[in-house]
Amino acid sequence: MKKENTKGQGIRSKSEIQLSGDKAHLQQPIAIQGYEGSFHQVAARLFYGNDVEILPCATFVDLIREASSKKRTNGGVMAIENSIAGSIMPNYNLLQKSNLYVAGEVYLQINQNLLVNPGVKLEDIKEVHSHPMALQQCLGYLTKFPWKLIETEDTALSAKHVHQRKSKHVAAIASELAAQLFQLKMITPKIHDVKDNYTRFLILQQQETEVKNANKASINFHTDHSQGSLAKVLALIAKEGINLSKLQSFPIAGSKFNYGFHADLEFEGLEQFNNVKKKLSAATKYMRVLGVYKKGKYNY
Repeated sequence: MKKENTKGQGIRSKSEIQLSGDKAHLQQPIAIQGYEGSFHQVAARLFYGNDVEILPCATFVDLIREASSKKRTNGGVMAIENSIAGSIMPNYNLLQKSNLYVAGEVYLQINQNLLVNPGVKLEDIKEVHSHPMALQQCLGYLTKFPWKLIETEDTALSAKHVHQRKSKHVAAIASELAAQLFQLKMITPKIHDVKDNYTRFLILQQQETEVKNANKASINFHTDHSQGSLAKVLALIAKEGINLSKLQSFPIAGSKFNYGFHADLEFEGLEQFNNVKKKLSAATKYMRVLGVYKKGKYNY
């Protein structure tokens, strides 16, 4: 049976919510993966403003659960892909299985910084603590020094521990926000090896609300897996003048190597998207609109 999500689109900006008097939205936090000072919090601030309240979650599974709870949050912010590491496949599956809607996106440049307590010098450092991925991203810089590298569960939590312990011999790799929150000094900023490193974050909400000037949509669809069925769908999208900016396949649970697809579509206006949506609904076995929103800008 074909199923299609045809409700409204997107999210209002924080300023619009304040002007409309929707105080309930401002009273609930936004769920993020990680701790205070994490890149997820940076992304949340870029979208909602610096005074947004966050609810830290240890895992992405926890994030989806908390973001889905109307009693505890107004949604969440979740990383979905990285310009170096690629798609975060478990998060696509979590999104697909949830009832959340994509309400926006943030492209954040990931700048890794070496943080120490005030007064500490490079020659004082004996250990550097951070998430394994952050350490890997900075090996070109770190291997220049005889430091012991200690893997931890989170970049921001490492920064917090450096602050709490007041040690002059331990440094952390984390965000500039973490340095600000925990009164640490960025003794060496931007120590990552690949400078153009971006993570795309999705803004998730519990219900769809209209976004002005929406020009992007995320959809899920299944074909009947007959010969050429996917090619027909892609040709239909191209014929309508829609830019297919992302196509991600994922296995359909319980099937014998059948695949579903996540697609991000960019368009000029809602009428153009609504036209292609009707044609896609007829050309696919299943289709769900995950969200219609405004294309994100790159934040440096």
